[in-house]
Amino acid sequence: MKTAIATKDAPAAVGPYSQAIAIGNFLFCAGQIPLVPATGELAGDDITTQTTQVCENIKAVLAANGMTFDNVVKTTVFLPDLADFAAMNAVYTQYFTQPYPARSTIGIGALPRASKVEIEVIAARA
Repeated sequence: MKTAIATKDAPAAVGPYSQAIAIGNFLFCAGQIPLVPATGELAGDDITTQTTQVCENIKAVLAANGMTFDNVVKTTVFLPDLADFAAMNAVYTQYFTQPYPARSTIGIGALPRASKVEIEVIAARA
């Protein structure tokens, strides 16, 4: 049976989706963009600030299901500008530790609210 996971410590869903869905030992998190939960506004306009906010949002969703970044097994990173990869990666490695989750990074045309990064994760309990 699947269970919707929601927390006020991450941006609320703005459409017909859940912040995350837990099923069995797995948590499937919706992609997070750099919205500040308290204001609904973008966190800054640079990739470093925005990636930090995205990771803080992911941290909150994981915590709402009793998980941490150590539970993450797969991430997908969306970047409108692949020139931002190195700066995003510098922040990413502050949150994700070895063994790093499997990851895909995809260059795309645009993200909601003209954000510079979106990250989605899948987490599992061992």
